[in-house]
Amino acid sequence: MAEKWSIRGSLIGACSCDWGCPCNFDARPTKGFCDGGYTWAIKEGSYGNVSLNGLMVLWLSHSPGPLHEGNVTAVVVVDERASASQRHALEALFDGNGIGSPFDILAGVTRTRIPTIYAPIDVTLDGIRSQARVAGGDVAHVVLSRIKNPVTGDDEEIYLDKPTGFTSRRTELGTATTSRVQIEGLRHQHDGQYGEYAEFEYAGP
Repeated sequence: MAEKWSIRGSLIGACSCDWGCPCNFDARPTKGFCDGGYTWAIKEGSYGNVSLNGLMVLWLSHSPGPLHEGNVTAVVVVDERASASQRHALEALFDGNGIGSPFDILAGVTRTRIPTIYAPIDVTLDGIRSQARVAGGDVAHVVLSRIKNPVTGDDEEIYLDKPTGFTSRRTELGTATTSRVQIEGLRHQHDGQYGEYAEFEYAGP
């Protein structure tokens, strides 16, 4: 039986699609494929008796088509500060196996999983201007920003409310001025494409 767990905090996302991301609207990726990922900055959380407070974790991926087709190559990157028990807990979440959403969904679409990476993760939270670096940016780097109005140059403030969203229910939509992943078997760079920020709260089973 799966351990009881819950986590809440902030979520940074970026992908290769145009602003807004067709996946949010159940449409095909802009370029036919999808390179992207999420960074979860856990403010408070637990897995059984194991505290997950203050930890960071990423899920980075490549999909040759829409994610729901299930041909995804993915890697989990875990905060190197995590203890052995915390690492085990985070691995268990991303293994899925009935653990609950969103992790069952992410595991379900993954065909090839690259071995977990443990690395220093630095996250600066500032809403849609947040950023995340893994190993100083050598492994992954994402910087978010608001979209600029093409006529006035002013920032555009845009939100998506989606009660059926599996990573968040309300997301601020923007752009990723920097979006880079450099991992053996998973390399991509899509500066200037889609970015998002949200607050999340998950629990299960």
